[in-house]
Amino acid sequence: MDKETNKFHALQLFTDTFSAETVHLTNEAVGIYIRLLCFAWTKNAKMFTNNSAYRICQCTDDKCKRKVDEVLVEFFIKNGISGDTTYWLHKRLVQEHKYLTDKYKARSEAGKKGADAKWKLNKYSLDKDVYIANSKTMAPIPIPSPIPNKNMQSIFEKFWSLLDIKKGSKFLAGKRYAVHCAGMEPTDIALAFNRYASTVKDKEFLAHVSTWINQRRFEDETNNKVDITNVIGRLKKLGYTHKGRESNFEQFSKNGKNYKINLLDKDFIIQED
Repeated sequence: MDKETNKFHALQLFTDTFSAETVHLTNEAVGIYIRLLCFAWTKNAKMFTNNSAYRICQCTDDKCKRKVDEVLVEFFIKNGISGDTTYWLHKRLVQEHKYLTDKYKARSEAGKKGADAKWKLNKYSLDKDVYIANSKTMAPIPIPSPIPNKNMQSIFEKFWSLLDIKKGSKFLAGKRYAVHCAGMEPTDIALAFNRYASTVKDKEFLAHVSTWINQRRFEDETNNKVDITNVIGRLKKLGYTHKGRESNFEQFSKNGKNYKINLLDKDFIIQED
């Protein structure tokens, strides 16, 4: 029976998302949340009890237990109750653990298949006294570039019109966009470039749009940015009313005052309008 790899000693933490989701917590509550995340990850993201949570957070009184309960209720999911014991799960940790388990399992199986295929090729070569090219000597099969669909030009035109700074060749940018951004929302890609452009003080050193797309730098921006949907959800819980998006701003109101978030700000800090 093959041994399954499901114990991972490192947990990837998206710091921007974590900061946005915990901006309303006290430092003590943030510390409790981090302790519980680490504890759940060491248990392979499996469910744990509220008593285990109290123990890992070193609770010695009811006040501490109430704070732990508040964090559990907000960030974890109840997975059953037995008497005075409640069982908890963290949905995102379960998903991350499954992703890593499947990833390494697939990698292991692919390596095993590759080793078996290489062994069979070598055996055949020795038995038949013939030469067979291995994977290192075989010419790679070219992968054709995707063919832009009929609507790609109009989608690119929308993307191009939303750019604050249109640097470089529009024609070349269009070709790169068709290859790397097919199926993506042009508004999101344009917003990502505008956010990047706003961070470059000397526009002489700003990358051409075609270069930025060809290097798929929108993926770096997407993987590290805070999810605005999560931020809006958190603010609603704090009593803010979301009034919608206008240009590069998400509009809010609370207690008779107006607030906004500049989408070009990668940290999505809310400010009074």
